Amino acid sequence: MSPSTRNEPFSDRFDASGAPAVSEVTSDGAAWLASAGMYPRSTLALWAERPHAPVVLPCGTAFDVVSAPALFGRELLDRLWDEGPGSGPVAVFRGRMLLLAGPGTAQRLPSLLDWEEWGAGDREQRRTGGIPPLLCHGHGDAVTLPAPLGAIGVQSRWLVAPDTRHPWLPGPEILLWAALRAARSTVRISIFPPADQDAKVYDVSKRR
Repeated sequence: MSPSTRNEPFSDRFDASGAPAVSEVTSDGAAWLASAGMYPRSTLALWAERPHAPVVLPCGTAFDVVSAPALFGRELLDRLWDEGPGSGPVAVFRGRMLLLAGPGTAQRLPSLLDWEEWGAGDREQRRTGGIPPLLCHGHGDAVTLPAPLGAIGVQSRWLVAPDTRHPWLPGPEILLWAALRAARSTVRISIFPPADQDAKVYDVSKRR
């Protein structure tokens, strides 16, 4: 399936006014998100009554969350789709990019990043730089995610909306790989930002 024939709920196109279109969660995707909490039916009932209401969900069972600064997160997401296997659901919330990852990622990714960043031996000589601090939320943490229909405005919305009850989620090794490649482009992007970065359309048929 090409990006042009992709279902609209997963698009990240600009609408006629120039604002990014809101990506909506399917009913199966909403059921999967709700399954992360202790009371899935209550969460679904809330969304049925208030479809634009963000919700706080626990991490560590259905998914972990890796939170990145918006600009670096966009580059990381592009690497996943342009050069890798795609991503799981991804949201923007209050200026941060939230990548939903496999359970256990929050525990493993920081150590992988630290090892890659410093390596063995002289830290100052080994340091690669370019990767900003990533906030990893796992077991015992909770995050606020956009509502199925997204919030009013563009600061809280889904870029890749949950569309199935069993979505594929990247693990720590894949996110490490993408972060390293994103870091190599950080300086270029900060000096020469590409036009219409938010207009990127991700082909969800590529997602494994």
